[in-house]
Amino acid sequence: MQVSRPPASRPALRALLIDISGTLHVGSAITPNAVEAFRRLQESGVPFRLCSNTSKESTRDVSARLQKLGFELRETSKTGGEGPREVWTSIGAVQRVMQDMDIHRPYLLLSDSARTELQLLPPENEKDSEDEDQTPFDAVIVGLCPARLDYAHLNTAFRILAREHPARSPRQPVLLAAHAGRVLEASTGGLALGPGPFVKALEHAVPGVKAHIVGKPSRAFFEAVIADVDAHGCFAARNPDAPTPPNSRVAIIGDDVEADLGGGAVELGLWRVLVRTGKYRPGDETRTSSPPDEVVDSFAAFVDSVLSGPGMIEKSLDMDSR
Repeated sequence: MQVSRPPASRPALRALLIDISGTLHVGSAITPNAVEAFRRLQESGVPFRLCSNTSKESTRDVSARLQKLGFELRETSKTGGEGPREVWTSIGAVQRVMQDMDIHRPYLLLSDSARTELQLLPPENEKDSEDEDQTPFDAVIVGLCPARLDYAHLNTAFRILAREHPARSPRQPVLLAAHAGRVLEASTGGLALGPGPFVKALEHAVPGVKAHIVGKPSRAFFEAVIADVDAHGCFAARNPDAPTPPNSRVAIIGDDVEADLGGGAVELGLWRVLVRTGKYRPGDETRTSSPPDEVVDSFAAFVDSVLSGPGMIEKSLDMDSR
């Protein structure tokens, strides 16, 4: 197993943030021993959250797909009460940002599944209703939806952002992106174009417009997930006098050195683990100014290392808190 630093330099971890697509599975294929490793992780009591940039599906659909693949998710705590969600998605982050930014009438370049999470289903027999509707749009939201990332829809998005749309908003519409990944791991194998280039095209077309990225690797996304972990657990690592900064004891595991391990993960000082599955291509770890802290063969290999290594995990003081 190759590492960019010796494994001994890994701090005692207090929580894990785990990418889903490309890390736990690639399409319908599970990465080596991932289901068994996931079960062992749950039984160990190590706090974790699954963090997905999948913007073509709602959080519910992402969870259902994981269940179908054999990953048993726990929606409630062991005591039977409501517990924290194990799955966090970029679409769920969009929903929270819409509330924070007081967005009520967004133009959606999103799939029907993603729209259900935002409670914004398309009208029946939708065609060009966006152009015919005279209600001003106050935002453009972009995710992975190949059927809507065409010239006609992107041109409408451009006109809204440039305030050239017939129904002009009284305020400058906001550009939100579920994430800005350049490429994705296609379900049929190989790489495919992500929504990032389309987001960049809209930024380029409208001077002064800058996309607000809400999913990985934005700092706000990671901060929200870490806050959720801390709110539902009681950890020895919360000692303010601990010599190692708390965020460096939170690991993010993913297959994309930029979309999973870059940006906010670097800013917050998370322990960044790159897996050689999914989107990973040989040499990825050297194609960035912020190399990952570890490079491992798979999610299961990392779990084995964490659970077997002495002092590698700071256990929750309340094992039922999740």
